[in-house]
Amino acid sequence: MSQIHLPLSAHSNSFDALQNIKVLDLSTSIAGPYGCQLLADFGAEVIKIEKPIGGDDSRAWGPPFLNNESLWYLSVNRNKSSVVIDMTQPEGRRLLEKLVAQADVLVTNFLPKVQKKLEVDAAHLHQINPQLIHISLTGFGLEGERSSFACYDLIAEGYSGVMDMTGEIDQDPQKIGTPAADLLAGMDLAIATMAALIKRSRDRQGHSIDIAMVDSMTRFMTPRLISYLGSGALPRRDGAKESVIAIYQVFQTLDEPITLGLGNDAIWKRFWTALNEPNFILNGPYQSNVDRRQHRQELVSLIQDRLKMRPRNDWLKLFQANNIPAGPINRLDQISSDPEMLKRGMFYAVPKDGVVIPQVGLGIQIDGEQSFCHKPPPSLGEDTSNVLRDWLNFSSDDIDQLLEHKIIYNTLSTIKGES
Repeated sequence: MSQIHLPLSAHSNSFDALQNIKVLDLSTSIAGPYGCQLLADFGAEVIKIEKPIGGDDSRAWGPPFLNNESLWYLSVNRNKSSVVIDMTQPEGRRLLEKLVAQADVLVTNFLPKVQKKLEVDAAHLHQINPQLIHISLTGFGLEGERSSFACYDLIAEGYSGVMDMTGEIDQDPQKIGTPAADLLAGMDLAIATMAALIKRSRDRQGHSIDIAMVDSMTRFMTPRLISYLGSGALPRRDGAKESVIAIYQVFQTLDEPITLGLGNDAIWKRFWTALNEPNFILNGPYQSNVDRRQHRQELVSLIQDRLKMRPRNDWLKLFQANNIPAGPINRLDQISSDPEMLKRGMFYAVPKDGVVIPQVGLGIQIDGEQSFCHKPPPSLGEDTSNVLRDWLNFSSDDIDQLLEHKIIYNTLSTIKGES
């Protein structure tokens, strides 16, 4: 298989909303790096602090690889710089502390006991920088009997209830088809950081933020949870065939399936008018959503019989013309080549080392401007020397000495594996 062609990014600068905000990203895998990428997209200077051997765990996640780099890693690390420090050595921790003194934000996904062991917990780092915003992103949070438990996206999805609600009732529970708990926790990281920065601008104090992947994923289930808690009726997975809205599900057409959401009485009437069956609106016990829910099975059968008579695109054109919510069920190749998504800057590529790196855009516009990649995801340690010069005013001799004693590594020394 070959790489998919995408337009090259036409912009070199991200938003400047977080300009001059310095972030140290000690996290690995997906959740923390994704949250820090969001901050970088909004203009923050993000320095990715990595371990000497292997760096971020996600660098090894593959195949697929592109130019010997993991595409999972490349998906959540643009607009950052990579610095390699051996924090297991006292001199390495002291070097990190010098960077902390200059930083606005520090992000870690170490478990609480590891944070304390490496002295990167909030209590320790606030002694160095009282105005630091310290963010801990773990599976279960900083407190409680589960705080020492290891966690990945799969584990968080299982805890949250989303897997129990996904799939068909006669099949096993299913994981969502993307690392949802990671991405939601990363979004929480970005939101909380921005809120804490605003608060710090008022009180001039540092803050400690505790984000748990299980909490983020569980909050994602809010409508389902509140429905259960308020009624006592326990919903079960049904393959997207059940909803508080009737009708709201997938239907098969003559060729390909579509989604159809008849979310209120007005849409319900427009639907049957578009099908040239206006009498259906008046004749039958389907006048309200409550009525339609009671007769859901009958209605689904009636609608399915009609939709199977014509191909998908015919129905979509008809529904769009009549303001009826409906859409295709895209494969990844279809959504990534969608002209409107490309026009909005959702998919693009950036050059790096003779290849182009695909990226998924931020999807947010401010004053009509989009945020694009101004720096490709960094190779391991590629910015170590530059960051120490820029942040700490280290001389070339200072840097050479740290390299010699294997406190820091640059790209060449790291790749050669001085281990």
